[in-house]
Amino acid sequence: MLQEITLPKIDTRKNGKSKSMNGQNGHKNGHQNLALIRNIGIMAHIDAGKTTTTERILYYTGRIYKMGEVHEGSAVMDWMDQERERGITITSAATTCPWREHQINIIDTPGHVDFTAEVERSLRVLDGAVAIFCGVGGVEPQSETVWRQADRYNVPRIAYVNKMDRSGADFYRVLRMMTERLGSTPIPIQIPIGQGELFNGMIDLVRMTAITFREGTLGVDWEENDIPKDLLVDARLWREKMLEAVSDFDDSLMVKFLENEPIADGEIIAALRKATIACKVVPVICGSSFRYKGVQRLLDAVVNFLPSPLDMKPIEGHNPVTEKAEKRIADPSGPFAALAFKIVTDPYMGRLTYFRVYSGKADSGDAVLNATTRKRERFNRIVRMFANKREDITEVWAGDIAAAIGLRETRTGDTLCDQRHPILLEKMNFPEPVISVSVEPASQAEQEHLSEALSKLADEDPTFRVNFDQESGQTLIAGMGELHLEVLIERMRREFGVKVYQGKPHVAYRETITMAAEGEGRYIRQTGGRGQYGHIKLMLEPGAPGSGYQFESKIVGGTIPREYIEPANRGCREALESGPLAGYPLIDAKVTLLDGSYHEVDSSEMAFKIAGSLGVQDALKQAAPILLEPYAKLEVVTPVVYIGDIVGDLNSRRARIMGIDVRSDAQVVSAEAPLATMFGYATNLRNLTQGRALFTMEFLRYEPVPAQVQAEILEKLW
Repeated sequence: MLQEITLPKIDTRKNGKSKSMNGQNGHKNGHQNLALIRNIGIMAHIDAGKTTTTERILYYTGRIYKMGEVHEGSAVMDWMDQERERGITITSAATTCPWREHQINIIDTPGHVDFTAEVERSLRVLDGAVAIFCGVGGVEPQSETVWRQADRYNVPRIAYVNKMDRSGADFYRVLRMMTERLGSTPIPIQIPIGQGELFNGMIDLVRMTAITFREGTLGVDWEENDIPKDLLVDARLWREKMLEAVSDFDDSLMVKFLENEPIADGEIIAALRKATIACKVVPVICGSSFRYKGVQRLLDAVVNFLPSPLDMKPIEGHNPVTEKAEKRIADPSGPFAALAFKIVTDPYMGRLTYFRVYSGKADSGDAVLNATTRKRERFNRIVRMFANKREDITEVWAGDIAAAIGLRETRTGDTLCDQRHPILLEKMNFPEPVISVSVEPASQAEQEHLSEALSKLADEDPTFRVNFDQESGQTLIAGMGELHLEVLIERMRREFGVKVYQGKPHVAYRETITMAAEGEGRYIRQTGGRGQYGHIKLMLEPGAPGSGYQFESKIVGGTIPREYIEPANRGCREALESGPLAGYPLIDAKVTLLDGSYHEVDSSEMAFKIAGSLGVQDALKQAAPILLEPYAKLEVVTPVVYIGDIVGDLNSRRARIMGIDVRSDAQVVSAEAPLATMFGYATNLRNLTQGRALFTMEFLRYEPVPAQVQAEILEKLW
C-alpha cells in the first residue's frame, strides 16, 4: 500500500522553515549568489538507499508533501516504469531543492554497474557528492567503482552510513572498510546512539550534543540533550580524533588543539570544509533514511562541507580556432560556457539536453555555439528538471544545471559556448560495451520503427552501440551487461512501440599481439595521369594492458613529409579495428613509424593512409595475435550453508576465487570470472540457494583466452 503522507506545510526543520522552490532560489536581484549553490550527486552501491534518501530530502525541503517508497514503486525520482517495477534506479534523475537559503541541485545516480555511464557523466559536471554506504554491507563493489570515478574527477565527498536500524549494522566497521578498500580518510562528525534495532539517534561531535528522534513524527521532531554518561568516553575519544585530523588544515585551530584551548564550532566546520574541498578527508555521518532519522543532518553537512561553484578550480579547455589553452571561472558576467552531459528523448517535449553552466549566462531564445561540431544552436526553451517534470525558466547562470529544448545537433560531452568567445571543454570518456545481442523486427513493416528507436537510444546512451553485420544480415546491439540490454529492449517495446525479437547474448571479445614485428606498406598505382605513391616501414609491438592504441614516428629528415605522417597514423589505427583472428578490434598495441619514401608528384594523404593500413596488416602476420575476453569482478553474499555449492559452481565457470569473508550472518565470496561463462548466473544462483543469495558483477579487465577455449571459439566462428 502506498504510504501517502500528506501534512500541512509545517516547519520540517526545527531550526527554520524551508522555503518552497520557485526556480529562483539562490538568485538575488537578477544575479545568482554562487556561494549559495550546491551541485551534488547521490552515489552508492545498488540498494544502499540512494533514492529513499533523495525522497526524504525532497520532503524535508518542502519540495514534495507526500513520500512514496522505492519498494512500493512510488518514489518520485524513480519515474520510469521499469525503475518502479524493478525497484532500482536506471537513469540519473535531476532535481532542485532549498535548504537554509541554499539551492541544492541533486542528481540521483544508478547503483547498478550496467548503468555506470550515468554515474560517469553526472560526476563530470558535479561539484560534490554524497556517498551512501549500507550500515550492514559497508563498502560494496559498486561503491568502490563510483568512488574511483569520483577520484578521477577530484570530486569532494561526504559519506552517509545509512540503514543503521538494520540488524547487523556496524558504523565502525564501515569506517574501517572505507580506509582499507577506498584508501580514504574518513572523519566521523557523528557517532550512532545504538545500532541495529536499538538505533535511535546520533552524537554530534562538533557541538557535543545527543540527538534523538521522536517516533511517529516522520523525523520532523527530535530532541537535543546532553550526551548519556555511558557514551561520553567514546564521544570524547572520537571528537579528539576529529580535531587532530582537521587541525592539520588550520594553524590557529592546531595551536588551540595542542594547548587544549576551547575551539568554536565554526572553526571546526571551516577547517573540515577546507579539508573536504581539497579531497583530503571525508566527513562521515549516520542515519536511517527509511526510518526518517538523520536526513536533515545530511542536508546540513551538504551545506557546511561540500563546495559551491566558487570553491572549484576554473574549468579548463582550449580555443577551437587558435588551439590555445583557456579557462573559465564561475562568473555570471563572463562569457557563456556549458557542457552537455545527458540527452533524453521526451515523448511530449522531444529532445531534452541536460547541461551544466560553468560561466556566463544564457536566456531562453539565445543562440550559442556548439564548439564540438562548430555549429550554431538555439535554446528554444530552458527548463529546470524535477525528475521527469519540468519547470520553465527564462535564464541560466554560472553554477546552474538545467535542460534545453531545441538543440538538434548536440551530443553527450559537447561544449556549448558564446559565439564570440569559443572554448572547447574536455570530452567525457565512457567504457566500451562488453556484451552484445542481435535484434530483429517482428515484421518488415517494423524495420523503420526499429531503426528510429535504435537511433534515439544510441543518442541518449554513450555506452550503447548499434552495428549491422553484413555477413549475417543481423542488427547487433552492444551494452554494458545483460540488464543494460534487457532494459533497452524493453524500452523499444514500451516507449517506441516496436515489436522486436532478440537473440542470445554474445561476449565482446578483443584481440591483441604477443610479439613485436616489422611490416612494410607499399601502395603504388599508375593510371596514365597522376598516380598514387605511399611507402612506409613500421614496427608493431605489444602495449601494456589497458594502454590502447599508441603511435610514434621516428622519421627524421625528409624521408616522408610531415603532412603524410598523420594520414599514415589513421591508416594504421583503422587497420587495427578488425583483428586477423576473428575480426574483433585489436587493442593494446603500439605502432612506430621507422622509414619510408614518397614521390613529389604522386604521393597523397590517401596513398599514405592505405600504406599505413597495409604495413600493419603485413606486421600482423608475424605478431602472434591472440584473443582476449572480458573478465568480471564478482561478489556473492550467501548464507554459510550454501558456500560449498557456490564455490563449486564458480570453479566450473573458470572463475578464480579471490577470498571468502564473513559479514554479519552471511559469507561473501569474491571472485573473478570470464564474462562468457556468467550468462544466466542470476537464475542459477537462485536455484542453488533457494533465492537466499545475492550477487553483484562488474567489468574488470580483458585477459587472454586459454588456448583450448580460443580454438573452440574460432572453430565456431569459421
